[in-house]
Formats: sequence, structure tokens, C-alpha cells
Amino acid sequence: MDIRETAIPGCYELTPPVFRDERGLFVKTFHEEVFARHNLATRYAEEYYSLSGANVLRGLHFQLPPKDHVKLVTCVAGEVFDVVLDLRADSPTYGRFETFSLSDGRANMLYIPAGLAHGFCVTAAPALMLYKVTSVYSPEHDAGIRWDSAGIPWPIDRPVVSARDAGFVPLSAFESPFRYGGGD
Repeated sequence: MDIRETAIPGCYELTPPVFRDERGLFVKTFHEEVFARHNLATRYAEEYYSLSGANVLRGLHFQLPPKDHVKLVTCVAGEVFDVVLDLRADSPTYGRFETFSLSDGRANMLYIPAGLAHGFCVTAAPALMLYKVTSVYSPEHDAGIRWDSAGIPWPIDRPVVSARDAGFVPLSAFESPFRYGGGD
């Protein structure tokens, strides 16, 4: 597995080998020893998936402390324009975002540390996203940043956005409880 740190400290793009033959493909998305060797979380509390149609935009989501979590995401069908936004107040990349293309063909994943908001929009539908998180979903700690408030160059003009996501605070009004501290 190729593990590459992104421009945002603690955030990694992981690309596992993809084994293809006449039947299709096979991908190992998690290996405890490999993750541990790279100081990545190995204990996940929940796993879930979302299925999204054309022009759907989800995000930018996170959980507040003390229920914040590391997130491992991958697109197992279709393709998405994926985004992380650094919300850690003392991070050298606070308020900056990075974008990625996640797709079933590449089988690449993002390892997203606590304190980063995450979102995506569908670029090849339907898109099936798989998530692993290190803490259980907590409705009272569920939060987000409005998708259009951080200068992200979304590749679609009129996204399908939920009322919940449209109602999040803009980045400029967010008071971050997250701290970077130089490591994860």
C-alpha cells in the first residue's frame, strides 16, 4: 500500500494495490499492521456507507470534541471530488483545503485526522462511499461548515445539497475547538 502525506499535516492518501482479472478486481482496504507501522488509527468504532446520485454534494462534515474522530473514506463505486478542510486552530494549514479524486478504479482512500471537515461531490454517478470512523456517531456533536464558504472550486454548478448541509455556519463564523499540537 502506498501511503502519501498530503499538504495538510496528518492527512494521508492511501493507494492499495488493485488486483484485476477477467472477473473484475480485488482490493484490500485495511491491514492493521501496515496502518500501525505508519502510526495510523487501527481501531474503528463504526463503518457506514452512502450512495449518491449525479450532482450530489455532501459536506463539509465533522464531529466536535470529545466525540471527534479519525475518518477513513473510499469510493467503492463511481467517482467523487473529495475535499478536506483543516479546522485545527493552531495548524500551519488552518482554513486551507485539499482536493482529491477518489474512484472505484483507483481504489484510493483518504485518512482524515480529527479536526478536519470532510465533504465530496459526485463526478461519476452513482457514487458509493465507504467510511470507517474511530468514534460512534453522536448527534449532539455532529457539525459542519457550509460547503460554499471556504473557496473550494467544486466541479459542478448546481449541486444537490441537503437542507442540513446548506444550513451549516460559514467558515468565517466557525470558532474552532480543534487543536493541532504538531501531531496526531
